[in-house]
Amino acid sequence: MKRMTAKKRLLVVFIAAVAVGATVALVFIFQFFGDAVRERSDLYISARTDYPGLLDSLRPRTDHHWAFDRYAGRLELERSFKPGHYVLEPGMNVVEIARMLKLGMQTPVRVTLNYARTRAFLASRLARQLDADSAELMRALTDPQLAREVGTDSLQLFSIFIPNTYEFYWTVSPEDFVRRMRKEYDRFWTPERDAARRRSGLSRDEVMTLASIVTEETNKADEMPRVAGVYINRLRKGMPLQADPTVKYALQDFSLRRILHKHLRTPSPYNTYLNKGLPPSSIAMPSVAAIDGVLNFENHDYLFFCARPTFDGYHSFARTYGEHLANARAYSAELNRRNIK
Repeated sequence: MKRMTAKKRLLVVFIAAVAVGATVALVFIFQFFGDAVRERSDLYISARTDYPGLLDSLRPRTDHHWAFDRYAGRLELERSFKPGHYVLEPGMNVVEIARMLKLGMQTPVRVTLNYARTRAFLASRLARQLDADSAELMRALTDPQLAREVGTDSLQLFSIFIPNTYEFYWTVSPEDFVRRMRKEYDRFWTPERDAARRRSGLSRDEVMTLASIVTEETNKADEMPRVAGVYINRLRKGMPLQADPTVKYALQDFSLRRILHKHLRTPSPYNTYLNKGLPPSSIAMPSVAAIDGVLNFENHDYLFFCARPTFDGYHSFARTYGEHLANARAYSAELNRRNIK
């Protein structure tokens, strides 16, 4: 067997080195540009998250951590990543992920408003859907200066929130959230709704306040225009509304099943047994059905209504106080029979 010459040995070594280098280069390229995400996932990076926290959230969702660390270092991502809600899609590589975090290319979230009795309840619910905490949100919801900026006052600010599902960036500030909701409120008040409102003689704020009472009185959308008609009749006659939900609001006790005479004496501007007219502001976030129920209130001559003793969610309506007392006695008897206190 012939011995390999020095030149041949050098050539073999060179070829081997090239092969190793090519392999390393391919691995390097694959680490940077190969698929780093196997399945879709949502990544939430709070404004209070530090860089180690970002990595802790990112690691279980991605591969090629070595390449990410090096590319993130080149981008100075540790000092420049943006908080937000990000969607990691299958096939993304570390370059795309790092750039997405650096540029803040977040995906909006869907925020649902459907019901809230108080500002505190609304703040708590929003805190579960946005990056802001409930204390920050509560400050915005009660801020007189912000209320003036959006064309209302701190008492009526609660009335600008229309139940619906909206898209927001997860990191939206509480103040910008309120500003956006004012725009949605103005968009809600179409020329058709304003025309219907003028029929009632109520302002927008008054419609929202009355709708909040209707929302608390019944969850039956087909009955809301009739309930609203009762209150419109009482307002026009100068009668106190005598709405039980306003007493619960005055007491801040929403667990009451029965409103007793002692409750009716609760001193509060929200107690419509003691005060004529509408309360100072909404007692809950009214449903869209209730708002439209007020705008399209039913013309009738009913002045009273009482829950049916059948407990089907509907009410018995009366034109006279005598008729109403008979309905109330039947309902009260059923409450007693069921031992509801």
